[in-house]
Amino acid sequence: MRKVLMVSALALATVTTGGFAAASDNGIRVNVPKEQWLSFAQIAEKLTAQGYDIREIEIDDGVYEVSAVKDGQRVKSYLHPATGEILKQKTRR
Repeated sequence: MRKVLMVSALALATVTTGGFAAASDNGIRVNVPKEQWLSFAQIAEKLTAQGYDIREIEIDDGVYEVSAVKDGQRVKSYLHPATGEILKQKTRR
């Protein structure tokens, strides 16, 4: 019985750690209280003004993750939740 509990605890720790690592794939660490965040509409407005055609906006590990098209290329951007500043951007094929 004791071995089963130890194995279960180890499996749970592994799954929890693995899930945490997957959730932070963007490599960005931002800690902003939710009441200071811009709304989805404000984020979309900022990016649209910069020439982005927004496809999707999500929250990922404390930042906004935006899929969009700009200048004919698909891009994935990670934005600061309080300022809307682009912290990281990747061109997608």
